[in-house]
Amino acid sequence: MPLNHYVTLGRSGLRVSPFALGAMTFGEDPPGAGCSVEESEEILATYLDLGGNFIDTANFYTNGHSEKIIGDFLAARPGQRERVILASKFFTNLFPGDPNGGGAGRSAIIAQLDATLRQLNTDYLDLYWLHNWDRNTPIEETMRTLDDLVHAGKVRYLGFSNTPAWLTAQAHTMALLRGWAPLIALQVEYSLLAREVESELAPLAHDQGLALVPWSPLKNGFLSGKYRRHTQVTDSARSGHMPGPRDSDYTVIEAVVTIADELATTPAAVSLAWLRARPGTVVPILGARRLSHLTDNLAGLEVTLTAQQLSALDEVSAPALNYPANLHGAARAMLQFGGTTVDGETSAVYPPLLASNLRY
Repeated sequence: MPLNHYVTLGRSGLRVSPFALGAMTFGEDPPGAGCSVEESEEILATYLDLGGNFIDTANFYTNGHSEKIIGDFLAARPGQRERVILASKFFTNLFPGDPNGGGAGRSAIIAQLDATLRQLNTDYLDLYWLHNWDRNTPIEETMRTLDDLVHAGKVRYLGFSNTPAWLTAQAHTMALLRGWAPLIALQVEYSLLAREVESELAPLAHDQGLALVPWSPLKNGFLSGKYRRHTQVTDSARSGHMPGPRDSDYTVIEAVVTIADELATTPAAVSLAWLRARPGTVVPILGARRLSHLTDNLAGLEVTLTAQQLSALDEVSAPALNYPANLHGAARAMLQFGGTTVDGETSAVYPPLLASNLRY
């Protein structure tokens, strides 16, 4: 499956590549955290040449340098901007001492969008993400402002990132009921080593037809193949200032490696293929500091996992979900169905409910 086999992003008319290109690493501010302008442009050019069309950034990535690199790249290639699905995020305050410099209030959103459009050398964004929850701003103010920006033609579609499920549901439902622009996608942390999203946000997305756009789909590179038990990783930009995998993570990593060996592919490709096989529309974001990171991870489009392999990965990485999600599995069926089969799901009888006392 190549990058130009597009998918529709949520309940919308927006067609995007099955992998997005993340630009968090574009730029060297601060030094050592990302890649040079030249390498960033090489990564961009390769992704687009291979049929990719979905580029994701944020106003504060590399202190704004990421947006500028993308903007300069597209400006130097007439006609390219119109073929790219360009997404950025707002929330982070880039102006110390100014309480209105960030967040999700009306003035802050408008100012942040104007700055992003200048950086990106464009007059509109295809997708604008709320990067985090602004606890100090009513959600109706945020949604109404975003709707105004859609009507003004500055933004085409809307998404949320890193927000609680109850707030996301409130905002999306409010927009639908009031005729405002609704959400079409949620950008969330999601990988074989981070499945907590399956507690509330993933079921919400599936129910409402929202796409999931996972960030860190390889969990800080832990699923890339370079991390093995009792092996020190020294060639990662994050290894010097971030903890490595937990012992329980290695159990998952080893299961991924086993399947990768069976398929003669990489652990990264297996991990990305598992994500793409999740329910609904799932479009992982590939981050790359080097061109080789991008080209290696694109192998995830060529891997199709068997039902047995998917089941094995599901089982070994099964998350401990929060209450009340932990009550929604077999226990729910047992309590609800009384030993019958409903929609293909067969339940046991709750032990205290003997046949003799089912009727009073």
